[in-house]
Amino acid sequence: MTSPSDDLDRIMSIMIAAFDPAYGEAWTRRQVEDALLIGNCHYHIIDENGLCLSDSTSATGFFLSRTGYEEEELLLFAVHPDFRRKGFGGALLKELTAAARNRGAQRLLLEMRHNNPAESLYRAFGFEPIGRRPGYYRARNGERLDAITFACPIKR
Repeated sequence: MTSPSDDLDRIMSIMIAAFDPAYGEAWTRRQVEDALLIGNCHYHIIDENGLCLSDSTSATGFFLSRTGYEEEELLLFAVHPDFRRKGFGGALLKELTAAARNRGAQRLLLEMRHNNPAESLYRAFGFEPIGRRPGYYRARNGERLDAITFACPIKR
């Protein structure tokens, strides 16, 4: 799946605003482009109303996911800080679930660093921890942080 360059601009803009640079988690534009060229990666961008982005609206959030056998992995997920705690994250997760279900997925997966503030959103949506990688992430200050893998079943 390729994406228009303005969609890549929107994704990068949200990611830069949303991801804390202390953890170095934001992807580069090239990494996002390369993921979308693989063909099993998908993205969705929402506007200030939580709806699919149109040319005349401002982007507030996005997800990037990868389809695998009966699974959909959430690779990137962000809501612009100005729009957090207003239901946009939940809207994105609902869209991800519906799209993944349509692609045949039976569960969603994601991995994130320990103490990521988004954990409460994921848990409220039904994600549960299924694994841990000690010291997987390295913060810019050199601190090592565990990665936690979460899964959420997709109801049919």
